[in-house]
Amino acid sequence: MAPRMKIDFNIVLQKATDIIDEKGLDELSLSLLAKELQIRPPSLYNHVNSLSELKQALAIQGLKKLYQYMLHAAIGTSGDDAIRKISEAYVQFVRTHPGLYDATTRFPNPEDSELQHQQQLIVDLVMQVLEAYGLQKEMAVHMVRGLRSILHGFTSIEHMGGFGIPLDIDKSLSILINTFIEGIHSIA
Repeated sequence: MAPRMKIDFNIVLQKATDIIDEKGLDELSLSLLAKELQIRPPSLYNHVNSLSELKQALAIQGLKKLYQYMLHAAIGTSGDDAIRKISEAYVQFVRTHPGLYDATTRFPNPEDSELQHQQQLIVDLVMQVLEAYGLQKEMAVHMVRGLRSILHGFTSIEHMGGFGIPLDIDKSLSILINTFIEGIHSIA
């Protein structure tokens, strides 16, 4: 008989991520997770108290990974190029981890300080990118919201299969981002 794999919270979180990226967040259950880990469901309670707690951890994990994608893309860039790069990284993250991204936007406990911290890191990163334009802080916040709306809307429609016209989706994204950048230049 093969030795049993030692399970810890990171392994549980990674397997849950794999499940939601493949099947979707709504398909995640503790019984499915236990089955995938090849353990009995009660054994999961050694690592997680509830499905809700697990989904909160997935939301935080998703934000951490999204931040890493965007930070990596921003390194060595500035201005227009930085906006393009972080936008492309955001979309790439959602395409690579659709379930994990979904976890970041659906049902997390907004009072969780770790969740708030991870959200703020992303906002701060985009604010740093926008510093190149000399925007007043309030306008910069509006631009952060605008960029997030563009990226979230685009990726949500893409994930639902809503872009049915046979045109290059990446070209559509590029046009959207370039239009957003032109808008920044018009107010900066």
